[in-house]
Order: sequence, then C-alpha cells, then structure tokens
Amino acid sequence: MFADRAKIIIASGKGGDGHVSFRREKFVANGGPDGGDGGRGGDIIFEVDEGMNTLGEYRHHRRYKAEDGQDGGKSRRHGSDGADLVLKVPEGTVVLESVSGKVIADMSGRNRRIVALRGGRGGKGNMNYATPTMQVPRFAQAGQPAMELEVRLELKVIADVGLVGFPNAGKSTFLSRVTNARPKIADYPFTTLQPGLGVVDTENGGFVIADIPGLIEGASDGAGLGHEFLRHIERTRVLIHIVDAASTEGRDPLEDIEKINLELRAYSKDLEDRPQVIAANKMDCLTKEERESVLSAIRTLCEPRGWQVFPISAVSGEGVRELLFAVRSILDSLPRERIVFEPEYDPQEALMAENLPFTVERREGKETVFVVEGPRIEKMLGYTHLDSEKGFAFFQRFLKEGGILDELEAAGIQDGDTVQIYGFDFTYYK
Repeated sequence: MFADRAKIIIASGKGGDGHVSFRREKFVANGGPDGGDGGRGGDIIFEVDEGMNTLGEYRHHRRYKAEDGQDGGKSRRHGSDGADLVLKVPEGTVVLESVSGKVIADMSGRNRRIVALRGGRGGKGNMNYATPTMQVPRFAQAGQPAMELEVRLELKVIADVGLVGFPNAGKSTFLSRVTNARPKIADYPFTTLQPGLGVVDTENGGFVIADIPGLIEGASDGAGLGHEFLRHIERTRVLIHIVDAASTEGRDPLEDIEKINLELRAYSKDLEDRPQVIAANKMDCLTKEERESVLSAIRTLCEPRGWQVFPISAVSGEGVRELLFAVRSILDSLPRERIVFEPEYDPQEALMAENLPFTVERREGKETVFVVEGPRIEKMLGYTHLDSEKGFAFFQRFLKEGGILDELEAAGIQDGDTVQIYGFDFTYYK
C-alpha cells in the first residue's frame, strides 16, 4: 500500500558520563586524577534516498533512537561517541513537529541531509577539575541527556503539474495517454488510491505531472480521503482541472468546477492563486451542437477568472497536444524553483526553552567576573557546539531570549567584564 504519512518518535543519544579515577602505579604513591571524558551521543539525521517512494517502513516501527555515548574510563580514556542514526526518506518528505504541525525540515531541493536532533555532549572526567587548591577531585560531570521528540512525516509529491477533478472525470486516462505512466483505470470512485507520476515530453519542453486522486465534496475537511490527497497538490506549479464535459456520470460540469475549486481554496489559501487550465474532457461523447453549448457555458464561467479552456478527449487524443503546449508555456513564465517549505520549528531551540533554573553570581577579585551556572545552562552546552558559527549564533540567542543577559545587566555587568560559563570565558559587550 502507498504510505504518504507516518508518526514516529525520535530520540538522540545520551552523552556518556565522565569518569572518576586516580593514577595507581608502582612507585607513584598518590597519582593525580585520570578519569576520562564521556563520548558524545549520536544524532538523529534525515537523509533523502532516491530509491524510496513511500513512507511504508515507518508505519510499522514507531520509535527510533540513536546510540548513547560511552562513559569515560580510567587512565584518561575517552568514551567512544555514539553512532548517529540515519533515517532514509523519499524526496519530498516534510518533517513536522507532531503537536504544532510546524515544519522542521523539507527534504526537497538542496535539502538532502539534515540533523533533526543532536546527541548529548559527553560529561567531563575528574581529570578536568584538578586545581592547585583541589588536587583530588572526587566528582565528574554527567553526560547530557538525550533529546526526544514526536514528529510527523508527510510525503508531498514533487511534480510541476497536478491533475485534479472529480472521480471518473478521466484523469487516469489522460495521464496514461500523455506519459509512460500506467495507472489502473476503472469506473468507480477513488479508482486511483495513490498519486501517479509521469513525464510529459513536448516539442517545447517536458515536465513532470501527477495524477491527484479524485476529490469529493468535503475533502478539505477530511471527508473521504481528502487530506491524504490534497497535500500532494501543494508543490505543483500549475493545475490541470479535468472536467467531465459530457456529464457521463450525470454531473453538472459547471458545478464540478466550482466545487473542486472550493475544496482547493478551503484546504490552502495558496492554491486559490495557482495557475489553472480547464480540460473539458469526453468531447467525443457529444454532438457538434452539444459541444458548442457546453464549451460556451464553461468558457463563460472560467475565462473571466483567467482559466483557459481546452476541449479534449483523453480517449482519442483530440486537443491534448494543444493543452500540453499551453501548460508548458505557463510553466516557462513561472519561477523555476520548486516549492520548498521553510523551517518553522527548531527542535534544539524549542527543547532548550524549558523553564529550568540558572544563577548569575558576581565575584570580585583582580577583575570582576560574572559566573553563570545552573541546569538550563548545562543543558544548552550539552547540545551546542560553540566552535561552529551556527552553534555560537544559537548560543547568543539563547542568552538573550532565555533572560540571562537581563540577569547579567541587573547584576551590574559592564562592557569589558568577563562572563564564565562552565569553562568558557567571554568578554561582555552590549
């Protein structure tokens, strides 16, 4: 079965704990601390796999966890890093935060590989805490905990053109005529249970076309299989609206046009302005007089809205070439960039925003030093790589948005003063 949605829980690896130990060698009575650091926990990574076309494997396995980092050891042995977990997905998969529905990543275009959750940083061993006044540190730092998040995966097909219309309007027949796709064709609603993709070759350039399964009234509210199908229209740049102009199913083509566009508009405001052409299908079933009457009515309804109308027969091929040429011309007039959804949710920032405590302490000496500590700070450092540009930018936002800069200013910090945060020294400038 074609699977285009899945809900899973992802968890990064916990950082390994730092180790507490002391040198014990012959002729060395009181060796110093030699406890090693813990290893970094593994990341959760999403990566595009060109060979995949469904999310089927995520329908049966719900939880995915990266490997934990190993604890540090004696003799300054560093724990090994946990292995990253790479989750392969088809191109076009959108990763969403489960509760809010906000986009974490769109695995399309240049986004071929993204780190969704970072593993916890390993804790420092007691060898890092020896000082002239504390030569026997009997403590070490615990590894940072894992991050866990429930996400939704949604596959939105990547095509230039989408075919829409009521069931049995002739979309599958049209797709089989203009491409090498071979959809199942039968005479009952929802014949097509998955989006069918095909490549159209024309003298003025080819394009990818997707048969979006038949819609019904109420689809935008989830009736039938509405939501499952409508999401695949979001990436298309042009819509071909197939209409049963001959009313072979007893339906009014004018009402069908209005109802389908009502569903598109209700599902997404962006679809309302999407370029659309009307393919008045099954012209071979009408007499000359009937054709002229139906086409006149459809054009009166559609052309004022900027929708071109093409009389066609998907069975005989009549009018199909002219329709495809017009669609190719519309595509040429539009931006070539594919629609890629921008990220709206950063798991790292969101999970850091938990209301954990912190303290700001002013210490006077040869120079004034402001020491910032607490669980909130430890958690942030456990997942942030300050040596990277992106990590340091996040660190600066964290200080501002987390209220830490406000506390420093309330404590009387001035430009040029030093801020100490768990082994990192920074010079404060407003």
